[in-house]
Amino acid sequence: MTGRLDGLAVLVTGTGGGIGRATAVVCAREGAHVVGCDLNEAASAETVDLVRAAGGRMDAMAPVDLSTVEGARSWVDEAAAVAGGVDVLVNNASAIRFGTIDELSWEDWSFTIRHELDIVFLVTRAAWPHLRARGGGSIVNVGSISGSRGAFFMPQNAHGAAKGGVLALTAQLCVEGGPHGIRVNAVSPAMTETPHTSPMLRDPDGPAAAIRERIPLRRWGQPEDVAHAILFLASDEARHISGANLPVDGGTAAVG
Repeated sequence: MTGRLDGLAVLVTGTGGGIGRATAVVCAREGAHVVGCDLNEAASAETVDLVRAAGGRMDAMAPVDLSTVEGARSWVDEAAAVAGGVDVLVNNASAIRFGTIDELSWEDWSFTIRHELDIVFLVTRAAWPHLRARGGGSIVNVGSISGSRGAFFMPQNAHGAAKGGVLALTAQLCVEGGPHGIRVNAVSPAMTETPHTSPMLRDPDGPAAAIRERIPLRRWGQPEDVAHAILFLASDEARHISGANLPVDGGTAAVG
């Protein structure tokens, strides 16, 4: 029995942990040759070891800085060489700085836009010729529920603006990619427990209880929840889906 991504070359950014690691594991389990990258060399290597120990196929490069033209292009080209092309691109990597509008510095705003929106543009632009050479493929961008609404528990102006940009870019790339057989979709998680969010969610004096109460399913997400949504959009099961934004949020988007 073949996997849902059997034989496909799947590039995933930010595979050192959280959603990126879960996506690498799930895609490799479904038969893909996964090529990842991360800034953290040790975390990147740990993910590769997890995938290979489970019988999957994965390579990764680290440290890789995708926020530069050369960094993005070099990684994509090297990944394509290792995997024999590009069939799927998952734009997951990001880095965020928080602060209220009257406190967030220009440097922190620019850092967040660069590491959440610019890198999606840079990596996608680098991967586009490889996808066209393949005769098409799939791109899945990791957005956020913050891209379409405000967050009550912490100031996320730069994060929300960046992810809103990712969702708008997804729609435009859907239009541009269609004639080339390139599907472009997004997933938008709400609160997801990752190495970055776990300390806040486990803090008894933090906002975890209030966050949970606003989620109809009364639980926040796990990286695997998002990874399985990405798998669906990347696979042939979604062959007639492009330009979609799939909330992975326990129903949060339905209640505002």
